[in-house]
Amino acid sequence: MQRRYDIDALRALAFALLILYHCAMLYVADWGWHLKSEHLSQTLQIPMLFVNRWRMDLIFLISGLSVHFLLRGTSLGRFVAQRSWRLLLPLTFGCLLIVPIQPYAQGVANGLVEPGFVDFLIRYYHFQPWPKGAFDGWQYGFTWNHLWYLVYLWVYTMALAALLPLFRNRIGRRLRALAVGLRGWKLMILPALPLAAFTFVLAPLFDDTGDLIHDWYRHSVYFTVFLYGYWIGNDSGLWNELVRLRKWTLGLALGLFGFYLTLVIVLPDDIPALLQNSVWLLRNLYVWFAICAILGSGHALLNRPFRWLPWATEAVYPWYVLHQSLIVLIAYWILPLKFGPVAEPAIVLVGTVAGCFVLHEIIRRVPLLRPVFGLKGARRGDRKSAANFQDVIPANAGIQ
Repeated sequence: MQRRYDIDALRALAFALLILYHCAMLYVADWGWHLKSEHLSQTLQIPMLFVNRWRMDLIFLISGLSVHFLLRGTSLGRFVAQRSWRLLLPLTFGCLLIVPIQPYAQGVANGLVEPGFVDFLIRYYHFQPWPKGAFDGWQYGFTWNHLWYLVYLWVYTMALAALLPLFRNRIGRRLRALAVGLRGWKLMILPALPLAAFTFVLAPLFDDTGDLIHDWYRHSVYFTVFLYGYWIGNDSGLWNELVRLRKWTLGLALGLFGFYLTLVIVLPDDIPALLQNSVWLLRNLYVWFAICAILGSGHALLNRPFRWLPWATEAVYPWYVLHQSLIVLIAYWILPLKFGPVAEPAIVLVGTVAGCFVLHEIIRRVPLLRPVFGLKGARRGDRKSAANFQDVIPANAGIQ
């Protein structure tokens, strides 16, 4: 089967957007984050809100697509073992050695952690609660911060593996046939309805805290789109329909976001439940329109072997693990220096990209570092080039 280059490209672009998004979190007004610049912008909330509503849904859907390809030609036990190794090893390494600079910088900025990174680490590795509000996760004694995605993805992957016998029986095959058989308005509307229903029922009960055990609203949404990706797979009829509808879904997404944004601005915080559910329905329709437009446009424009794609596919995982710690570290260094509103974000962004690039180039050449950053073992020719794409990273298996 021909490699789906568009999925590799969309994955790389989605994580590139994630890096830009996290850089912008330093500067968007009224949105909490680990550190905040003095150069805050209310206007920045508009593009951030535009991206925020669908960015993680898209990433989890692409992860489900990747699982579809990874399951071909391998046993379930081997699949579970490989996914656990590729997800839990980088998670453990990242939590212990990459993430700690983030709670340290946040704790110092909040005045609840004494300066001195070595002393902080000695205390941090006791995994005991910190002063209230010191950093995100203070009550647990540690944090995985941006690496929460790996935890959630491992849980969803294990859940899918447990459910595979049901998905592969007659009823499961029928459900998948119904899903991939959606066409026209049904494809644009019906998959959004379960997401809206979860929002109506669970969003009022569960905040977006990143608490794996109690994060049932996000679990319901992310696991559902993860399953959508697994079901979609490589069904040519569905993908052709997404391509055919891409201009419609793009136009509807842009128009609906404008209407949704207007409601967010003009409506008070406390509104009747019926009106709130109407706003949430519009939001979920916008999310699904945007995802359909991205998938359809990606399949139409990106399904080709770009020269940059092999390198980008390998770079996704290390860049993802590294980027937020680099953002926070650079910001921790330069915020006190009072650079202007142009120079400061430029330094943060350029420094983060340069740091990810240099560190990735080191990681990919050191056999001991490759697995702890989610990369497979190096093979002959990897260091010279990534031209032998399907041997280096087979079957759409970047960061899944």
